Amino acid sequence: MPNTWRTFKRLLVGQPLSTAVAQVERVGWLPGLAVFSSDALSSVAYAVEEILLVFAPVGAAALALSTPVAGAIVVLLALVVTSFRQLIPAYSNGGGSYAVARENLGQMTGLVAAAALLVDYVLTVAVSVTAGVAAVTSAIPPLFEHRVALGLSAVVLVALANLRGVRESATLLAIPTYGFIASLGGMLVVGLYRWVAGTLPHATYAQAVDASVAGAAMPAIGAFVVLRAFSSGCTAMTGVEAIADGVTAFKEPRAKNAVATLTMLGIVLSTLMLGTTALAQKLGILPVAGETVISQIGRLVLGGGPFYFAVQFFTAAVLLLAANTCFAAFPILTSVLAEDRFMPRQLTHRGDRLVYSNGIAILSVLAATLIVVVGGATHALIPLYAIGVFLSFTLSQLGMVRRALRLRERHWEWTLAVSGIGAAATATVVVIFAVTKFAHGAWIVVLVIPLIILFFLLLHDHYVAFGKALAMEEWSAVAPRRHVAIVPVSGIHRGVANALTYALSVSKDVRAVYIAERPEDGERMEEQWTLWDNGVPLVVLESPYRSVIGPLLQYIDQVDVEFEGEQGALVTVVLPEIVPSKWWHHLLHNNTALLVKGALLFRKGKICVSVPYHVE
Repeated sequence: MPNTWRTFKRLLVGQPLSTAVAQVERVGWLPGLAVFSSDALSSVAYAVEEILLVFAPVGAAALALSTPVAGAIVVLLALVVTSFRQLIPAYSNGGGSYAVARENLGQMTGLVAAAALLVDYVLTVAVSVTAGVAAVTSAIPPLFEHRVALGLSAVVLVALANLRGVRESATLLAIPTYGFIASLGGMLVVGLYRWVAGTLPHATYAQAVDASVAGAAMPAIGAFVVLRAFSSGCTAMTGVEAIADGVTAFKEPRAKNAVATLTMLGIVLSTLMLGTTALAQKLGILPVAGETVISQIGRLVLGGGPFYFAVQFFTAAVLLLAANTCFAAFPILTSVLAEDRFMPRQLTHRGDRLVYSNGIAILSVLAATLIVVVGGATHALIPLYAIGVFLSFTLSQLGMVRRALRLRERHWEWTLAVSGIGAAATATVVVIFAVTKFAHGAWIVVLVIPLIILFFLLLHDHYVAFGKALAMEEWSAVAPRRHVAIVPVSGIHRGVANALTYALSVSKDVRAVYIAERPEDGERMEEQWTLWDNGVPLVVLESPYRSVIGPLLQYIDQVDVEFEGEQGALVTVVLPEIVPSKWWHHLLHNNTALLVKGALLFRKGKICVSVPYHVE
């Protein structure tokens, strides 16, 4: 079994990589755009639709506001990108919002930022995948019924790509990411040309507007509608912070490469967001069930030819793989938290391929569970989405404000102004989210974030208490006054002989213990033991209720009574453990040794040793 598993694992994730090649496995700014920006870029595919979903039930006058709303989002994006361009060089060891908030605003504020980001990363994976599946089912409607299975398959695919390493993940994402930029950008160029030429068609719908957006209708309440559309469109900005979280994945000079990637992301995302929204408004596009807004734009601008299918293909591909951004940033953030003892220590461990494989596995399970719960529906997740990331934006920028005032480094006034304005803007967005989406599910995130922080604190207290319990100022070896070795036996065989040989090498007081379900079993064992004449006394314990663990533990308690008052006495339980030649042979034998080890694990002062005997 071990060899079979290792072979299968090598096929899935590749050969192990030495720590010495860690620098080689890092990425430059161009492949970094594929690894860390696919989420933000692909969000254009559903962010525009979310804006239209809010405006469509109100009427044509409201739809005319979609482009100005997209413009406001682009302005906000520029503020955030500018702020993060200053944050990355200052915190080039990764951690992003958590690191800057913790250092400048205190530990608790840092934990709020971290919890918000972790929630958002899980939601981002689920939203990206479900939106990608929606793009596939728009082009191939019969697949709509299988959207959950398609989503789970995509999560597994991206997880495996990341388990193989950052460079292989970048290779996987390069074609869909740049293909998406080229195809969607090409569609916008064609649309702009036809707009100028006056040949753009106008969308027509067989049913009335309110029927086409059934379930999305809401009363026209002026500014509230605009604010809700704005908050929905702000989902396009999720993923921007991932570059700051994952700076350590870039080649040296890593800060410079990360800043270059972030700048390119801001330019491309702003162009696609504004262009797609303006084109959708000009075409009179409305959200309809079964087909995405991007698909409708493509059909009207490009017709139903190969170019249209190329747009759909790359949109679906980049959405399905956009979760990669979170798979790159989530494990790095959890490893930073684990270093600070707010997450399990296992998350600091890099796997065979120099990636944080435990963090990747956790993110996969959480996102897959969420996809199943919502039935693969993107719109069910949007109200929960982006609150966390804008909260982290706000805290990180406030941290940069505090840092600028504290250190007053070169150009600190510029940092203060940009971060201050950015913090005010993103804080406003958080309030808008809380007000406009609270009743639609945002309350879940508001509840979950404090629970995650409580988990952080409880875990930290555990590690602190654990460290104090293990700490010592001085040490000197003290030989135990008495040491009893107890060997549970099931009969006389090579495994028992092996265990007795070991027990005699570590203790002068060795006792074999046999658990007899029936009196005649005990008598027969005593006769055989006497004939064997190995010099080790046999203790026979009767077990009328056919339990092995109970009588053994009671006997160990009796031995403890013998030692009462003796300093440094030890009891070692030596377990003869038979190891079959085939892994499946374990299923054919009583694995009593495992039960004994589990029962003794939490009994103070007891040592449990397994002595394996390998059956050829």
